[in-house]
Amino acid sequence: MLLLAHTFLRTAELIGAQWSELRDPETWVVPEERMKRRIPHVVPLSGRVRAILEELRAMTEEESPYILASSQNPRCSISNNTLLFALYRLGYKGRMTGHGFRAVASTVLNESTLWGRDAIERQLAHRETDQVREAYHRAEYLDERRRMMAWWSGYLDESRSRTQA
Repeated sequence: MLLLAHTFLRTAELIGAQWSELRDPETWVVPEERMKRRIPHVVPLSGRVRAILEELRAMTEEESPYILASSQNPRCSISNNTLLFALYRLGYKGRMTGHGFRAVASTVLNESTLWGRDAIERQLAHRETDQVREAYHRAEYLDERRRMMAWWSGYLDESRSRTQA
């Protein structure tokens, strides 16, 4: 759940995640086959996400290529319903979905006014609404997105610590 919240990927993009997609300590590239738009997607990794991945790596069987490997068969990823049912067990049935993390992130990032709309939309891997701009606009905004994802992880951790206090 934390990985979903901190990266705000679509659940299908996260479920099939493989260790080989981690290109360097700060970058994850989701291949085009798992992306809605069929374009590879760069996900800057905050320090918190790197720590989550280290914890998951320690729990993953060596032969599994998947970051979220099935407990039944490590050569497969978790099922589509695993994350949804985890939300149910946490008491969020009817109140939150995996995709809901994307809406929360978009809302908070936009309301913060700290980040450009283009960087937020690129991080969400959304299609450009202007067809002419989409044909020519290929900027990734990686520097801003790296700072934004670090800020987002800090925001989540701070929010979590406030609710636990």
